[in-house]
Amino acid sequence: MNTATRWQERLVNGLAIVVTLYGLANVMPAIGDFRLGPFPMEFFRATFFALCVLVVGLGLKGPGGAPASAWLRGVSALAVVVLLVAAQSYYVVSIEIDSAMFLFGPRESAMALAASAAVLFFCWRIWGGAVAGLGVLGVLYLLTGPYWPGPLKTIAGDLHELLAQNLWYSLDTGILGSTFAIVITTVFPFIILGAVLEGVGAGESMIRIAFAMMKRTAGGPAHAAVLASGLFGTVSGSAVANVVGTGVVTIPMIKRRGFTANFAGAVEAAASTGGQIMPPIMGAAALVMADYVGVSYLTIVVAVLVPAVAYYLSLFFMIMFEARRLGIRADASASGVPEPNTQDYLNLLLIFAPLLLIVALLVAGMSASGASISAIALLFPLSFINPSIRQQPMKLVHALRDGGITFAGLLTAIAAVGIVISTLSATGVPVKFGVLMASALEHSMLVALLVVAAGCILLGMGMPTLPAYVTVAAIALPSMQALGLAPLTAHMFVFMIAVASTITPPVAIAAYAAASISGGKPIGTAIQASRIGIMIFLIPFAFAYEPLLLTVAQAGADFTWPRYLALLAQLLLSMYVLASALIGFDRHRLPWWQIAVRLSAAALMFSAQSTLEWLGVVVALASLAGHWGVDVWMFKGKTK
Repeated sequence: MNTATRWQERLVNGLAIVVTLYGLANVMPAIGDFRLGPFPMEFFRATFFALCVLVVGLGLKGPGGAPASAWLRGVSALAVVVLLVAAQSYYVVSIEIDSAMFLFGPRESAMALAASAAVLFFCWRIWGGAVAGLGVLGVLYLLTGPYWPGPLKTIAGDLHELLAQNLWYSLDTGILGSTFAIVITTVFPFIILGAVLEGVGAGESMIRIAFAMMKRTAGGPAHAAVLASGLFGTVSGSAVANVVGTGVVTIPMIKRRGFTANFAGAVEAAASTGGQIMPPIMGAAALVMADYVGVSYLTIVVAVLVPAVAYYLSLFFMIMFEARRLGIRADASASGVPEPNTQDYLNLLLIFAPLLLIVALLVAGMSASGASISAIALLFPLSFINPSIRQQPMKLVHALRDGGITFAGLLTAIAAVGIVISTLSATGVPVKFGVLMASALEHSMLVALLVVAAGCILLGMGMPTLPAYVTVAAIALPSMQALGLAPLTAHMFVFMIAVASTITPPVAIAAYAAASISGGKPIGTAIQASRIGIMIFLIPFAFAYEPLLLTVAQAGADFTWPRYLALLAQLLLSMYVLASALIGFDRHRLPWWQIAVRLSAAALMFSAQSTLEWLGVVVALASLAGHWGVDVWMFKGKTK
């Protein structure tokens, strides 16, 4: 690394720390009479965006993390200059709009287009073509909408105002609009908290403890991967980060236990994907959901608790049946992971103390951002119980740097989403989609939900969950609420399906990351991950028809304990028979007709009619009783 490159890296690191501290200062709650933020909106959005642009532009790498080529450095430098000028123009024009009548002209529309092109360039380099392509389509549709045929045609207007207002110069729409504001005020503190939680060094302790807890199960390292990824998911809320963080340890051990490479990668991908729905931190999309729905973040946490636990329990079932099918036995000494020591259990305080503080503060009525900042404040002194932090306290500063770099990159994806949402709002596409949904509802509510689910998965391919969720929410949610779903239920449906897109072929980014570690085939791993993680696709349909599964009143169902407990028991039974059917094994191998019976029973239990639900319960129990009865009879026969 030459001297210029080292200085550039130091500059990026310094700017990333400034991004973190500046962003936290803007959302930090008052301490007595002392308060740093919030700063004036126009000034803060322009300056914060400019800082993030510098971090992204100066830190841009080539393919595979290699140094950027000459052309990439040149285009990146040009994009940085364009966005810095655009940020300054945003602030100046915002002041002029506030002080007097202002008419947008060719200069503002050209600046808006240039800023959009520059930010989509960075989005393409960081997140790939899927996210950036949506933004490009949004700009093109905004430009050409009046010339489209039929229902896609939009009303013509002043082109300069249309472009300037909807792409750049607005506090409500565009790249620096309301979505940008929600992400900064709500998501940003949690991303920094996640970075600090990862930086304090409790990850290895979590893995060792998970292996110790699961060493007497047949699935062993596979079950440990599920447990470790669930714990890790409460920290990072990112499927790919979970795969990389825990998979490098768990996947090789799952293979050594006797599972195939595809299955080993699929277990880690499916378990890591669930981290985005695991309370209390979850993924960034859940934080945005609380703002969109207008409920407290604690309500979101309570609502997602049953679906999250059910999903992880279904993974345990899948692994258990696969271990039985392969004849794998428990072997407590085969993991090769050192036994956890006292320090490992002490390190768990670094994870659970901040999480418990967040829950306590949310219950007390504090905002999500205030709770997360309080958790960061607790975590800094608490981290010194870890000897590695005492030896290298700069790890905490590095964690702040990593959080700033992560958020600066995420902001490029949010910019693309802001363009899409503004285009949808300006052109009336959600209303037109509502007409399509209404026609689908004439046939079946199931058909309408399948249309939305397909849109979530298609838009989620290769995209982070947050952009996928926000994009689909802008299009489909008004129509879903028109179907009779409560806002929280509709949002939770879109959120969970968007999360599921990370393991859905053909662009299953979590499965691909796991396959790169396991040595399995990417598509094969994605198919296996979708099979063993099938409950993340089915549970949203279950609570759409029976909102009581979301527990909270805002989901649209009257809470009664008998019905609630019956639903939980029914969900547990359906997961058991579905998992055994998909693996083709229970106490012994299942013949094809028993697989068909169990799949039918599970389908009936997920139906919306109580008569069919109870029929499914009876069929499932009868199938289990017959299977277990045959198993007992065979066992007795062998002992005679």
